[in-house]
Amino acid sequence: MTASPSDQRALRAVAVQFFVNGVVVASYVPRLPEIRDEIGVGLATIGLILAVASSAGVVGSLAVGPIVERFGTKRSMIGGAACLVGFLPLISFAGSAVALLLVLAAISASDVVTDVAMNIQGSRLSARRHTPVMNRLHAAWSVGTVIGGGTSAILAEAGVALRTHLFVAAAVLAVTLAYVAPGLLPTDADEHDSNDRGTSPVPRALIGTFFVFGAAAIVPELISSDWSAFRLTDDLDASPGIAGAAYVSFTVGMVVGRLFGDHLATAVGNEAMLRLSGAVATLGILLGTLVPTVSIAFVGFVIAGMGVSVMFPHLYDAAARAPRPGPCLGALTAGSRVALLGAPLLVGVLADTSLSVGAAMALVTIPATIWLTLARPRTGGTPAVH
Repeated sequence: MTASPSDQRALRAVAVQFFVNGVVVASYVPRLPEIRDEIGVGLATIGLILAVASSAGVVGSLAVGPIVERFGTKRSMIGGAACLVGFLPLISFAGSAVALLLVLAAISASDVVTDVAMNIQGSRLSARRHTPVMNRLHAAWSVGTVIGGGTSAILAEAGVALRTHLFVAAAVLAVTLAYVAPGLLPTDADEHDSNDRGTSPVPRALIGTFFVFGAAAIVPELISSDWSAFRLTDDLDASPGIAGAAYVSFTVGMVVGRLFGDHLATAVGNEAMLRLSGAVATLGILLGTLVPTVSIAFVGFVIAGMGVSVMFPHLYDAAARAPRPGPCLGALTAGSRVALLGAPLLVGVLADTSLSVGAAMALVTIPATIWLTLARPRTGGTPAVH
């Protein structure tokens, strides 16, 4: 079916917002060592700050359903995005661990609201098209993280002040909201959608299922990105520069997979694509974590990124098509953020034993990937095991 001009404009607006979210999240991470030195804390404290700040996202996930249903996706998205961009430069004013924690917690909670609202709008637009677009929308987020993180690293290397960097970034991103807001699907689309789907309570089993899926889906994505450099340095004696490129290789695989995932789903169907993606992800993780060769590890992380890339977009689409998408998407994001707290710790504990970093990564990620391949929600949002 041919998208109307208003739908095409809305799709561009939502894609820009996906990109902006990716940029914001990645803008301050490369400068965390500088931030740590500024507030005078150690690595353990920074790790604790990041973990506790992520827990604010869990709280936000519990509130996002009522927020979206009360204010609609358009107002929720713009409100959340305005907070997200507005809080970004405040990081440069954080003079203590507590202040930094409060700012990062506010960013995490704002990100959840924006994330859920933009995925609902994206799913609605995707459903109206012959070729779906959810994977490509998430590719825009991935590109945003690459550009945001890369720009941040370059500016830090060039000695640009953190405050200058974050204020300029926030100003540029704020301008994009003037483009995004007018193009989004109107609030009355939410009201019409609510009337069509009803307002009956969401079954707890459905909420629980999306929570578990969210936790499982983030594990291979998180572990492969966060621990790939340690795999190369600690297991394979690679130099820091070579090891750092492992994260880039995984991210490149994610972007490629998301750019072509929609077309593959159209050609072979969601079921076949997801089985293929699970097999590809499992193969890539095995190569990246267990084969003791640097070049094979790089190839493995690219393959893993391609396989993992389509899992979260599909789950977001499934939750967005549920009878009441707000609570289901909230459960999905809550599960992923709970896993953000526990999965890296589990890998670290395992790697601190006689296991290699790669073996620890494989033990945590492979079961999650296999489970995601075998048990997943149908597109309509009703969980089913195949």
